[in-house]
Amino acid sequence: MNSGIINRLSDAAFEDPWSSFFMDVLSPLNLVKVSHVRMQGILLLVFASYQHLPYIQILFTNSTPTGLFGYWGNKGGVYICLKVYGYYVSIINCHLPPHIANNDQRLEHFDRILEMQNFEGQDIPNILDHDLILWFGDMNFRIEDFGLHFVRESIKKQCYSHLWEKDQLSIAKKHDPLLREFQEGPLLFPPTYKFDRNSSDYDTSEKRRKPAWTDRILWRLKRQSQAGPHPPRLPAPCFSLSLRSYVSHMTYSISDHKPVTSTFDLELKPLVSAPLITLMPESLWTMENNMVVSYCSDPDFSSSPWDWIGLYKVGMRHVNDYVSYVWVGDNQISFSDNLNQVYMDISTIPKTADQCLLCYFSNNLNSIVGISKPFQIPPRFFLREDPLGEAQPQF
Repeated sequence: MNSGIINRLSDAAFEDPWSSFFMDVLSPLNLVKVSHVRMQGILLLVFASYQHLPYIQILFTNSTPTGLFGYWGNKGGVYICLKVYGYYVSIINCHLPPHIANNDQRLEHFDRILEMQNFEGQDIPNILDHDLILWFGDMNFRIEDFGLHFVRESIKKQCYSHLWEKDQLSIAKKHDPLLREFQEGPLLFPPTYKFDRNSSDYDTSEKRRKPAWTDRILWRLKRQSQAGPHPPRLPAPCFSLSLRSYVSHMTYSISDHKPVTSTFDLELKPLVSAPLITLMPESLWTMENNMVVSYCSDPDFSSSPWDWIGLYKVGMRHVNDYVSYVWVGDNQISFSDNLNQVYMDISTIPKTADQCLLCYFSNNLNSIVGISKPFQIPPRFFLREDPLGEAQPQF
């Protein structure tokens, strides 16, 4: 992320380049940006596929600056807390202090970022009681003791085992009980820092920094409570995470770091099995110049006058990428225990042959709580003016 003042002003007025790029790539795959948080050069984006949207609730976003005694965001962490099918999931992206001698400061900032994710006054458990924490970023941990020549020769020969033993994060996990609870995949790729820009050569500048695995991806599953002498005979909820890949991508050269990615399989038994809102596009019909949308809600759903229903084209980029929308409270026609109807002005909808979706956005939950199956708006819904100025149905 370019965090210069000109770029920050531009990104405040428009989408930042990374968000735009990922939406360009992922929206054709039916992945939607559901949340993001940025602090200067640290950006965290969360995308989800359509079928998961009604079961993902954005609970909390936060940024924790740790640079310049906690007043500057060049270092620190950004955080998104989600509820996924009823489970609490926390995601943290961080940038910790650099240089080999600052390991204690790195660990202190790690703890501070964790401690600052508190939810006072909100019905959210402590972050250490969340079902999953994903934590990644430029953690800046270095390789101790070994000299530059030994480290580079070990990398050249792909002999990483000696380097693992002197990796500061690996050492810290042996002595810190909380850090030990965070898991990481095997470091089977070369150290990802520091490279000459636009090359795959390690640092050739005067500083000739020693290579290190600075860029890491960790995860932590919720501690299982200790069973007493007579444990309850209730099945434990199914929630497990398995690592599929943990790799670096050495062909990218725009930075002095090489990017690192992980792929996981998350297996869970949903604690929430039905959406709070069920939209019924098959029940679309017109009333004068309006399109009527029908939906039903869960008995436990608490609606707000600021809830709205958006009409989207399939391939939507984010929640505000709607073609048209209506306020549920203002445009309601009728309601009963099981069925609600609102109208949408057809004149606000451009004629399209594209597949569309309806999404119900809850203001209280700050999330999409209902999504329809893809459908096509029948051409007869659109009106055109005849030469006498009278609206006629178009078939």
